[in-house]
Amino acid sequence: MATLESGVTLGSGEYFMDVFIGTPPKHYSLILDTGSDLNWIQCVPCHDCFEQKGPYYDPKESSSFRDIGCHDPRCHLVSSPDPPQPCKAENQTCPYFYWYGDSSNTTGDFALETFTVNLTSPTGKSEFKKVENVMFGCGHWNRGLFHGASGLLGLGRGPLSFASQLQSLYGHSFSYCLVDRNSDTNVSSKLIFGEDKDLLNHPELNFTTLVGGKENPADTFYYVQIKSIMVGGELLNIPEATWNLTSDGVGGTIVDSGTTLSYFAEPAYQIIRDAFVKKVKGYPVVKDFPILDPCYNVSGVEKIELPDFGILFC
Repeated sequence: MATLESGVTLGSGEYFMDVFIGTPPKHYSLILDTGSDLNWIQCVPCHDCFEQKGPYYDPKESSSFRDIGCHDPRCHLVSSPDPPQPCKAENQTCPYFYWYGDSSNTTGDFALETFTVNLTSPTGKSEFKKVENVMFGCGHWNRGLFHGASGLLGLGRGPLSFASQLQSLYGHSFSYCLVDRNSDTNVSSKLIFGEDKDLLNHPELNFTTLVGGKENPADTFYYVQIKSIMVGGELLNIPEATWNLTSDGVGGTIVDSGTTLSYFAEPAYQIIRDAFVKKVKGYPVVKDFPILDPCYNVSGVEKIELPDFGILFC
């Protein structure tokens, strides 16, 4: 069972997981992301990198680091930088480029390394385990809002994700609980690989089915089906078709631990916003703040009263 740390003290809305990489193992803090599949870390030489806690990973200091060659079949699992970089020699390293929805990106060399993480499921003895030959990106050019992290741990459905690479050990099964980012520091979020039988037998556990994505085995997202939205106990009149995922992969709703805010497409967003504004009373609206609209000034308010917000899944 791994402990997850909120990035709130670092000015980040992400959750971090401690991972020990290389031989000898060195500690790095990676963002937990169910919305992508590539594991990557900032690497020496770092030509264009964001600030992180601690030194960058140096492959020359690890005896277990191995490049993935340009002609290795695994190289086809990653996208090549644009324009594509053709293989010029048998021993050329496989280059990769990975782009996120907020325009964050990482570019570098695709490689293999040993990851040491607390992976034991609740049915076994609690201990750190070494996982050899983990496919990961050694990032030399990395841009984006990854405050305080050294890189990212992908837990998506694609073949590159850490969860997929652990399939022979635990099956493609994991669970996590994210506590409120402002919770007491004695309460921590958890990540468990493997089937948690105690959790599955809990009387208050609810389920929703993961719906299919595009007919593409590399599609990394976990889609869920929303049925309706409630604001302040009122069921909103949003057409159910708004939430549907089409056969060609358009629309739908994903669960993404690497995204801080929840996003709703039109017309759902405007309907939710209008219902929220109608029920919020007495707080002045902050003007010229289009990123979070509406934004209320609650300075000096001891007890903030806001309408309940509920998402009903199928």
